[in-house]
Parts: sequence; C-alpha cells; structure tokens
Amino acid sequence: MFTKFFQCLLIFCYLTSIALYAGTTGKIAGKIKDKVTGEPLIGVNVILVGTQMGAASNIDGEYFIINIPPGTYELRFSLIGYSTQLIQNVRVSVDQTTKVDVDLSEQAVEIEDIIVSAERPIVRKDLTSTEAKISGEDISMLPIEDVQSIVNLQAGVVDGHFRGGRANEVKYLIDGVAVNNAFTGNFSLQAEVNSIEEVQVLTGTFNAEYGEALSGIVNQVTKIASDRYEGDFSFYSGDYLSSRKNVYTNINNISPKDVYNVQGFLSGPIPGVENFLKFFISGRYNYNDGFVYGRRMFNPSDSSDFSANDPNEWYIGATGDDKYVPMNYSKRLTLQGKLALNVGLGRGIVLSGLYQDIEYKDYNHRFKLNPNGNYTKFNNSFLGSIGYTHVFSNAAFIDFIGSGFINKYKQYVFENPLDPRYVKPERMRDVSGNAFLTGGTENWHFNHTTSTYTFKSDLTWQLNQIHQIKTGIEYKFHDIQYENFQIMLDPTTGYQPTLPTPGAFNYNTYQANPYQFAYYIQDKIELDYLIVNVGLRFDFFEPDGKYLKDPNRISLLDEMLPPFPDSLMEKSKSKYQISPRIGISYPITERGAIHLSYGHFFQIPPFENLYRNPNFRIPLTGDFPENVGNTIGNSDLEAQQTIMYEIGLQQELTKDIGFTLTGYYKDIRNLLGTEIHIKQEFKKFSKLINRDYGAVKGLTVSFNKRFSGGFSANMDYTYQIAKGNASDPNDAFYKAQANPPIEANKQLVPLNWDRRHSLNFTLTAGTPGDLIASFIGRLGSGLPYTPSIQNQRTGLENSDSKPGIFNVDMYITKYLKLFGKQFSVFAKVYNLFDTANEQDVFGDTGRAGYTLELTRAQEAPRGANTIEEYFTRPDFFSSPRQIIIGASVSF
Repeated sequence: MFTKFFQCLLIFCYLTSIALYAGTTGKIAGKIKDKVTGEPLIGVNVILVGTQMGAASNIDGEYFIINIPPGTYELRFSLIGYSTQLIQNVRVSVDQTTKVDVDLSEQAVEIEDIIVSAERPIVRKDLTSTEAKISGEDISMLPIEDVQSIVNLQAGVVDGHFRGGRANEVKYLIDGVAVNNAFTGNFSLQAEVNSIEEVQVLTGTFNAEYGEALSGIVNQVTKIASDRYEGDFSFYSGDYLSSRKNVYTNINNISPKDVYNVQGFLSGPIPGVENFLKFFISGRYNYNDGFVYGRRMFNPSDSSDFSANDPNEWYIGATGDDKYVPMNYSKRLTLQGKLALNVGLGRGIVLSGLYQDIEYKDYNHRFKLNPNGNYTKFNNSFLGSIGYTHVFSNAAFIDFIGSGFINKYKQYVFENPLDPRYVKPERMRDVSGNAFLTGGTENWHFNHTTSTYTFKSDLTWQLNQIHQIKTGIEYKFHDIQYENFQIMLDPTTGYQPTLPTPGAFNYNTYQANPYQFAYYIQDKIELDYLIVNVGLRFDFFEPDGKYLKDPNRISLLDEMLPPFPDSLMEKSKSKYQISPRIGISYPITERGAIHLSYGHFFQIPPFENLYRNPNFRIPLTGDFPENVGNTIGNSDLEAQQTIMYEIGLQQELTKDIGFTLTGYYKDIRNLLGTEIHIKQEFKKFSKLINRDYGAVKGLTVSFNKRFSGGFSANMDYTYQIAKGNASDPNDAFYKAQANPPIEANKQLVPLNWDRRHSLNFTLTAGTPGDLIASFIGRLGSGLPYTPSIQNQRTGLENSDSKPGIFNVDMYITKYLKLFGKQFSVFAKVYNLFDTANEQDVFGDTGRAGYTLELTRAQEAPRGANTIEEYFTRPDFFSSPRQIIIGASVSF
C-alpha cells in the first residue's frame, strides 16, 4: 500500500509542475567598495552569469547569493558611473560560503569590462571542522576509478574507516539522498567519477542536518544538465602485470580483455524546446577479471576418495577442463539520467534516476581447484528522486524532496535452488587437512531486498548578512524483505535438491517495516572575526519488531511456529535521541584561522542485526554460515553513540601553499556486540546487544599547493590510536567458541584498522590541455594482528603489527585537438612499483608469504595439492601492478 501511495505522490508532484532539487548548494557573499575612497557602494547589481541568480548590495555594500549548485561560475558587478567588473573562475562548493570582495573604479565614459580571474582561498575561514572537497575536474586528472578511492585518500581514513570507526558508520549520499543499505549499513550505490561535479568528505564533526552517521559523511554531487551541448566518451583496456608468478597463478597470461571499461556522458538542451528542457545522461560498463585465479581441475559433482593411507591408492575423480578461472572478478553497469525543466523561479523541475548492477565473486581459498562451487554475488540498486523547491525571495527558499531507493542482493551458486547441479554436502568432506576441495557446492541461498522511501523538507533563510538559518524534517519508511535457506540433499530427499520447511533453522524469512523521523535546526553565524555553526537534531526510530524476553528459554520455541506467544516475546520500544552540534572558526589573521568543534552523533545498528534469525532457531549440531544459526537478533537495540571533539589550525604559508594541523578525539559507546547464552546446557549461542565501546585520538598535518608554476601537490600525515574492546560485533561469541574459551575483552585493545602512521600524497604536473602527469602515493605502518601458532593465541589480541604498506599510482594524459574536438590518449598504472603489500598474514610469522606450518612435522594433505600450494595465499597480498591504456574525446 505504501509503495502505491508513494508512486501516486510522485505522479502528482510531476503533474502539478513542482520543482525538484535533489542535492545541496553553496553561497557567494562579499562586500563592494569604491576603489579610491573605500566607501561601501549601495545598489551594485551582482549577476551570476548564465543563470537567473543575482543580488544587489545593501547600504553597507554587502551582498549574498544563496542556493547555488556546486560548480565554477562568473560574477558580473555593475553600477552606473562605475566600470563593470567580471570575476571569472569563482568556485562554489557544497555548504560553503565563497567570499568575493570587489573594489569598483569610477568611469566617465563606457569602457570594456574589467576581467579578473578569482583564486580559491588557501584558508577557508568558514571551516569549523575537517572537510575535504574534490571537484570533478581534479578527479579527472588523478589515477582514480571510483568514489571509494577518493575517500581513502583523505587524512584519517583507513580502508573506509573514518577516524577509527567501523566501516558502516559512514553515511553516503548522492545529490543529498542517502544510499546506505539500511539492512547492512554499508553503501550499496555510488556515482561514477565521470558524472561527478564534486565529492564532499566530512571526517570531523558535521552539521545537525546530517544524521544516522557516527564517523563521517560522503556526499557525491553529480553534474547538472547544461545549457549547451557537451559530452565525453572514453574507453580503456589492460591487465595485471607482475613478476611474482609464484604467488599469482596465471599472471603471465596477458589479455586486454581481462580489464576493460567504456563510459561517457552527454548533456545539453533538447532540440525544439531548448529554453524549456535540458538533459544529462551518463553510463559506464566496467569489467575486471581480478588477479586471483583458480584452476578448474574439478567440477562440483566430482567425488574422490583419499581415505587410504597409501597415496597411490587414492581415487581422484577429476573431470574438470583444467582452465584458469577468475575467482575475484567484478563487472558493473551504471546508468544515470536527469531531465531539467525550466519552470518558474529557481532551478525548475529536475527528474533524476540512477541504476547500478554489480556481479562479483569474493575469493574463497578452499575452492581454488573447484571454482565453480563457490558463491556468485549480485547487487542491484536503483535511486529515483523528485521534489519541489519554492523560492520565497533572494534570501529564502524551501525544498520538498521525495526519493525511493531500492537495493536487491542475491548470493548463490546456481540461481535455481532446485538445480540438479547442486550436490550433497558430503562432497565437501572428501578431503581432509590442508587440502583444496575436490568437489561440492555452497548450498545456501541469501536474498534480501531493502526499499527505503524518504520525504524531507529543508528551509534555508539568509536572515541577514550574519545569520543563515536552516531547518528541516525527514521521514523514512523502510521495507525489509529477507530470505535465506539451505538446499537439502540427503536420503530423505532422495539426494535431490529440496527446500526445507519455512520456519526451520535452515529456512528464515521475514518482512519488517521500521520507520524513522528526524528534525533539525542550525544557524551559520558569519562575522568578520568569528564564524559559528550551531545546531540541534532530534531523531526518532520505530523498530517494528519483537524480541525474546529471556534467551535462556529459547528451547521452548523449537516446536512452535511464528507468531510466538506474548508470554515469551516483548514488543520493541521506540527510540529517540537529541544531538547537539557546534563548530567555531576564529580567524586569527588574514592568513590563518583556528577552529573548534564538538558534537553528539547517533546511529541505529544495521537492520540485519535487529531481525536476524527471526524464528529463534538454534540447532544443536552442524556448521552454518556466519549470519545463520548461532546468533539471534534484537529489535530492541539502542542507537550507537559517538561524541567527537576537534581543534584545528589553517595557515597560509605563501600565496599558493597552505598548512593545516588538526587534533581530534572520539568517545564511542553503545556499539553492537554479543552476549553469550547456553541452550540445553551445552550449545552456546549469542544475542546481539549494545555492549562494545572504544576511544580514538589522532593528529593530522597536511600541506597543500594549488596548481601554479606547472604543478600542484598535496600531502597529509596522520598519527592515530584507535582502540576498543572489540573490532567485530561477534567478537565475544567467537572467543566463547574457542578451545579453550577466551574471555571477552574488558580493556581497550588496538582495533583491526588501527594504522598508527599514514602518509598520503598527490602530485600533478604539466600543462593543462597539452600533457598532464599525476601520481598518488600512500605509505602506512602495518595494521595489528594477534600472534598465534596452530590457531592457539601466543600473545595478546592485536599485540603485533603486520608489515607496512607502500603504493604509488600514475596517470599520464596527452591532449590533442582534432576536427574541432579535444581528444586524449592516456595510460594509468596502479601499483607502479608492483609492491607486495601484505594485507593479511599468518599468525605464526606475521608475514603473508611464509608460515611455520611448512616446517612442522605433519601428515600430508589428503587431497590433490601439496602443503606448499595450500599455504600460498595470493589473497593475503594487495593487487599487483595493473596497466591500462585508453583514449577519450570531449566536446
């Protein structure tokens, strides 16, 4: 019913010609004076060239223009009796005030416009917390393939973890609309880099308008439809190239089909209605074979017998074709479209849609000789949005935005669960010891669809030159549909694939419709000597679920089917919280500013943890996937909480070089964890609760040189200590399952992503429009690991460190003018020096390429491989050198 209502609402909005805005904007402000006398000039016309936006200076010579989409603009200043001045290259960014002050000269006769090129200030005086903005133009000159690569370049970010937080504590937005999957908490849709106008990354405290995030915000602002025709089309192909053939199987088989990419965008007016309709469309198809291959020596249906003590008597039933098969491949199709209608004031109507379809595999070492038996994963997402912007005046406007975000995830070996190619689980037990599987299939199916429908309204009011008030409400309705089941093949099914009974421990289904409401108000106070961002946010959550009152009575449910009696169940309570936020920037000189910020941040745990194992089935025997069988969810979970503190200094060192120093601290509470229970006095299981905690402190130092003299450069260093009682919500349960059991941490230990030292740099050199070369470098200390021998801990948790990392990527582009169009040829090299970065290690050596298991006296693997082959782990290393070559045309 709700879906039909939402569809009717979208149609109604369209038919009544309401204006859409599905993003965020910036502001231009400044002061206009007489060049000779220094007196403020009143009534100066300020026009944003190419738009309908503008302003007039007040009695103090001050002006402002709000509601400007990010981009580069020209400003025209004109007043009778004064020379007209045109300021070019004025960059506007999201949530930022761009200061443009002008001195006008008197003139007796009309002369040509005075043209001035603006430069972005080194020091942003309205910056009250750590924030990075990367324009689409900057992105196009760097060796970057996706938004996540941009994010990981920022100071304080380690593999998607913002300042020591867990990976799903970051909110990802596209044009202001959240694209996190409410089920997993992770982002499941990203804009492609060829369609991006600007990426805003907030790693410090953020304003009250942003909620449902503990650690940071990533806002991807995409291009808008343009007034003139423009486009760009490009392609590339390549492969991985490495001398480490002992680690990477099949690496010497070079083929341009292993990695290829086709992308493009086109924008402009629609012929015949040029003044009314404009469009923007973009698309990308990317295929990557990956760098880890298996050899299809066996098919899933093969059976072998290694029970004899004499290897000469083993039966190896291999029917595979021995071809090399990619085991961590990915392919992605992305399509985006916008239609802009020039109606009324403001930006008119804009209809927007973004579709993305991803297919991929995660490497599973056990399936190296039987690659067809491993899971394939599918992620399909669609985002559509529509809204209404009403402009009250040049100083106030209100947005009404409606959006629908649908994500479908599937995981299986064969799409049809009754496919006869599924085989009985015994095939997975033909081998023993350190041996690759010689047959068998993963026999579970996982499917979940998450639909999130959002309505939000934001009012922005530039009360005067000092105060900009912003307030808004947001309502989210979620439809969660989940299903997992195990395909049964045993004597009772005649060894034919059969589905278990719904409600059994190996067939879970549920639907839930939680909803959320939020309200915020904030004020941006801009004085000459002080800038303050202050705000307050209220969040409400209705979980739509019931939880088991006493987990120790879980055995009573074994013979029941839902719905369970109220004597055993309790309805989950509504949750709400209030979050104060404040940030202050104090300009200490014309070339420097200090900022302080503080805030409370809340986030409801991912919904999969609220509704997991809805039938509360805990089987007494058997092995099951991580998210099945041994843990029960808790729909009464509280919101997770972080309190952030930050202090920073910005300083302009020279006209082109700036320096930033920032210190931060995070106090983390109510994180997701588990408590242990026992069924029938011997079977341990866990319930998800709010129990984990942590603390993070760090210091970042960065230098920035903007493009001048033929090059630009950025460098940042981060020192960070990230500690908590657990890195994984299931940590306490895993420790209880160990033999002997390990007590859950009560003290803080380094988190798995605690990289103490990180150094990032980018360098771009050359002549724009002719030849450009750019480099991205990363240097970091090793992440922690727990020493162990034969799976028994020999040291404290995360008490030792993996080797450090070093990586350099390169991008070289040559531009050519042909037939009135701009062509380019380019080459990108990722991991330029083919560095063997060790991302995972063996616990007994702390290295990825060697383990003491190779020296220990032990029985040879009962399988088709040697022990040396089994302990060769290409997945423990980062990807080897990748070279791609391509071309593009722009117009």
